[in-house]
Amino acid sequence: MEKAKSKRKGLTMRTREMLTGYIFILPAVIGLVFLFLPMLGRVVQYAFNDIYIPMGERYVLEPRGIDHFYDAFRVHPTFVRVLTGMVTDILWNVPLIIFFSLFMAILLNRQFPGRLLVRAIFFLPVVLAVPAIQDTLTMVMAMMAEGMGDMSGEVEVDTYFDAGAVAWMLIRFGVPIQFIAFVVGAVARLHIIIRSGGVQMLIFLAALQSIPTSMYEAAQVEGTTAYESFWKITLPMISPLIITNMVYTVVDMFAVSEPIAMAHTLAFGTARNFGLSAVFTLTSSAIVTLMILIAGFLISRKAVYLT
Repeated sequence: MEKAKSKRKGLTMRTREMLTGYIFILPAVIGLVFLFLPMLGRVVQYAFNDIYIPMGERYVLEPRGIDHFYDAFRVHPTFVRVLTGMVTDILWNVPLIIFFSLFMAILLNRQFPGRLLVRAIFFLPVVLAVPAIQDTLTMVMAMMAEGMGDMSGEVEVDTYFDAGAVAWMLIRFGVPIQFIAFVVGAVARLHIIIRSGGVQMLIFLAALQSIPTSMYEAAQVEGTTAYESFWKITLPMISPLIITNMVYTVVDMFAVSEPIAMAHTLAFGTARNFGLSAVFTLTSSAIVTLMILIAGFLISRKAVYLT
């Protein structure tokens, strides 16, 4: 009887895992409730008001209704175009970055000499993207450009990528126009894909290494090809991490997007237009959040979760 009572009082494995998960997300929840939500409410307040800061006094809010939204979409000369460009870039770059990072993770998961060095090289762009390092590199490149200015007439380096020639060649081979546009766009975005795929590659690499080798061994015994193993074992097992990488990539691109830069310039530049800046931020954030929800819903329907 005592053993039966102790079993009832003890926590099950699933309950302990749930509690562990709640403990891990507790700091994020605290930050969301006490830091993010109050700031979000303040931004919404700014979007519907003008802000005045009298000399030596606290700021004063003057209601404006939806005037700032009208100014953003009907008066401002570039916001709609920049917002459309941000959405287009996300729709183009996110699938390419995820595909590239998954492809590289599969290659780097294999055993070959110098594997650690290759992994470090592909993660190097993430390290170089740190603002302090990036500013230093920008300054060094500017100094090098000034030093090589006198040699510009003597040395010519052709680094131009002729996308038209590639497209013309593919058309001659009978490749559909839609596929050609996708390939040319992917090549033109290659530097963005390589620079932005380091973290996603590491996440996919960790997911690949967590797949039990016994599953591949059993499939090999059954005569499964490598192509079938990828679609039947690898992709379903790492499918939840595709959602994680998708969210991370979208947020990472949104953080450095042009609408956010414009909002920052409006708020802290010479204009000091906090209301219009708040509208820029809210609008672009709402669109990106909607894109994440739609993509997450579509991907989660195909994701495989092991219980």
